[in-house]
Amino acid sequence: MSLSVLPSSPTRLDGGIRDLQPDQELASRRPGMLARAVFPSGVVLIAAGFAAGAWQRRWISDDGLIVLRTVRNLLAGNGPVFNLDERVETSTSTAWTYLVWFFGWLTQARLEYVALGLALGLSVLAIVVAMLGSSRLWGGPAAAPLVPAGAIVYVALPPAADYATSGLETGLVIAWSAVLWWLLLRWSQHAGGVVAPVFWAGLAPLIRPELTVVGGLALLVLFCAPVPWNVLRPWVFRMLLIGIAGAAPVGYQIWRMGYYGLPYPNTAVAKEAGGAKWPQGWIYLWDLAGPYRLWLPLLLVAGAAVVVLRQRKGRRSAPDGWRDRLRSPAAVVAVMVGGGVVLIVYELRVGGDFMHGRMLLPQLFCLLLPVMVLPVPKPEAFAPGRRRLPSAFVVVLAALLGIAAWAVAAARTTALTDGTDIGANGIVDERVYYVLGTGHDHPIRAEDYLDYPRMRPMLRDMAETPNGGLLVNLPDQTYWYVVPPPQPIPEGGAGHTVYFLNLGMTSMNLPLSVRVIDPIGLAYPLAAHTDRLTDGRIGHDKNLNAGWAVVDTGMVDKHPWLPAHIDETWVRRARTAMSCPSTQDLLASARAPLTFTRFRRNIVQSLEFAGTRIDRIPSYEIARCHLPSPTPN
Repeated sequence: MSLSVLPSSPTRLDGGIRDLQPDQELASRRPGMLARAVFPSGVVLIAAGFAAGAWQRRWISDDGLIVLRTVRNLLAGNGPVFNLDERVETSTSTAWTYLVWFFGWLTQARLEYVALGLALGLSVLAIVVAMLGSSRLWGGPAAAPLVPAGAIVYVALPPAADYATSGLETGLVIAWSAVLWWLLLRWSQHAGGVVAPVFWAGLAPLIRPELTVVGGLALLVLFCAPVPWNVLRPWVFRMLLIGIAGAAPVGYQIWRMGYYGLPYPNTAVAKEAGGAKWPQGWIYLWDLAGPYRLWLPLLLVAGAAVVVLRQRKGRRSAPDGWRDRLRSPAAVVAVMVGGGVVLIVYELRVGGDFMHGRMLLPQLFCLLLPVMVLPVPKPEAFAPGRRRLPSAFVVVLAALLGIAAWAVAAARTTALTDGTDIGANGIVDERVYYVLGTGHDHPIRAEDYLDYPRMRPMLRDMAETPNGGLLVNLPDQTYWYVVPPPQPIPEGGAGHTVYFLNLGMTSMNLPLSVRVIDPIGLAYPLAAHTDRLTDGRIGHDKNLNAGWAVVDTGMVDKHPWLPAHIDETWVRRARTAMSCPSTQDLLASARAPLTFTRFRRNIVQSLEFAGTRIDRIPSYEIARCHLPSPTPN
């Protein structure tokens, strides 16, 4: 059926514009009205659905609580530290820590609710902005009806809903990616300036260090593209771009090296972010792609995009020179998708993560940015008298229906098969794990985690030992042993130190005066700088024996005050090993008073400190440092 309507009376030309009869005008406007209605409706439905799904699975992870301990110290005026006596950066995302701190200070609300609200809000904002950017790529809703495609793929994944409220920085990461995508597209279409995308891309290492790949690619394109202003020499303009991009990250980097004594967060040392575990990385990839058959919607959405591109082939003229090609939507797509691919390769190399799906969500988001929405043929595409639908329309519609069917199935799928047991691959559905472990459908507040095994006994044992001591979890991980401090006990007690793996729930249920350290080194430099265990669980493949903590905290190192599973000889050798000059220098970078001399020395030695490794077996460490062996008692 033709959408053109023959006029009932002659048309009149006025200034080259044809006056239409009312029926004709309505018919000509109907396709545009439909297209303009479809897109905002899709944005609202997807955003609302994602928000509702994420809220239904709301929680705060133990790692999310780790960030809040640092925020508590910031609000208390103690600086960005985890423990009062050590300058350790336990948060991988600098921006996330300070964002939670700012809104915590502004609202004076519980930090758990601040983190949950920010994470959910940023996650939903990311989807909306990503769809707006994709709309610009395809010419806007006026060009053709735009329907959700890649957006459905992302929001339907259970891990995406899980980490939309986990208290971690996933929402911030995808929001940063979406805004960068939108800014770059506006710039490429000469609808926006270059300053905003340059500044935003420069924030990449503060969002997460590995995002420097995406931010760096964006900056390279922005730097090499034609200079838009004739009032400046090109080299002056590009120097200004470097200054705009580097002001925040370079300034923070200098401060980080002087304050913490490291060129990157301590978490990168603890988890050996530069190491390689390719086999585990492939296991981690399949752990996400396998249960949800993720390859199926990716093929469908990619196929539909190719069909649309083939239909539009030749509509736009190619830019003249290579610099002009850099300022084009195609170059922006290459930056975001290429950056996502590089990040996937990096994640495969380091072995992925122990949290199901979490560390591949930002990469998936980047890959889906160009196809968050897809255009479908407008009604005008149906020629008069045509008996069959256009092939492009059929393919796109079939792909969208397939994606919708997959989304329904994926949303009902769970990757957890072993209850609260961690499988042989070391990967676990973290939200369900803690839901079952705490008995709370929505573990959000720190006190919700008091129902996790060992938490209430920890508080009880601390209350029963007012003299202080080192709390060590026994090998069966059920009971605690308090190693006492030596006599004489100072007035008010010697203070408590807790040595336990789960830093978040532990530290958020304790006063800031209680030191909380861990055997894998997220908040403990001594453990962070040990060598990685070859076959250890990913993300937990460092395990410092508690005997080192006994020496480091100055507790009694003999039986019967030591727990039975800690050997006296081991402790005695650990004491000697800790006297190694390089180890003492390393610890001083985090523990010595922060004078100007210490700040400058930390900057100079930060790379050296980052590469320092301590052998977790005291005898080997003694030999490495050429120290005399301790004499037996």
